[in-house]
Amino acid sequence: MIRTILLSAFLISSTTVFAQNLKTVSYQDGSQKLNGLVTSNAGKKLPGVLILPAWKGIDDEAKTAAADLEKQGYIAFIADIYGEGNIPTDNTSAAKTAGFYKKDYAAYQKRISLALEQLKKNGAISDKIAVIGYCFGGTGALESARGKLPVVGVVSIHGSIGKDQTRPNESISTKILVENPTEDKSVTPEDYNNLVKEMNDGKADWQIITYANSKHTFTDPKSPDYNEIMAKRAWNHTLLFLKEILK
Repeated sequence: MIRTILLSAFLISSTTVFAQNLKTVSYQDGSQKLNGLVTSNAGKKLPGVLILPAWKGIDDEAKTAAADLEKQGYIAFIADIYGEGNIPTDNTSAAKTAGFYKKDYAAYQKRISLALEQLKKNGAISDKIAVIGYCFGGTGALESARGKLPVVGVVSIHGSIGKDQTRPNESISTKILVENPTEDKSVTPEDYNNLVKEMNDGKADWQIITYANSKHTFTDPKSPDYNEIMAKRAWNHTLLFLKEILK
């Protein structure tokens, strides 16, 4: 009980620090205003990491990742996929909004591409950029590779890995890391097998790491699915992958 209270207090105080260190960057998709966040080392010439948040938009997990990536020597930019005035307030609206972009993957890829441009404008070296994403953002990480966006590698963290099977499997030059919790009910064996086939058909450089005793949102400290040991391993795997491809 005491440990839980202390952890909650730490998360609240940490969130305040993260908010102070992240700067809002407003940009546009036509008439739609988007509000991303960039780390305080913006403007320096450094490798960059685009963070795609989960289905409710920019959250504490994305902010925590940005802060840690800055410490590792990366400029991090958290994308705003939904836009001002469209941020979901509950699971129902989040499922509907995220579902729209999963279906209209071209619109999702466009919003990711716009965020990548902002990352470059804030100092990221253009040929040293990666994308990481959580949940809905993990889907976006894979869509970055499928859309042949100009990134070296992508990390899908408990993302929805399924793809409409009417879409053809195409060549993939982007390096791919998928971090998949073994008890994720949103990922079927068919999804898994189809992804492996897609990666092989595309002759991709890919890797899937499966985490034991882990449900869908196993990396989020605020989730009942949180698995502290596996979350730390997953983050270390992410950092190892980023170091390999960006430094």
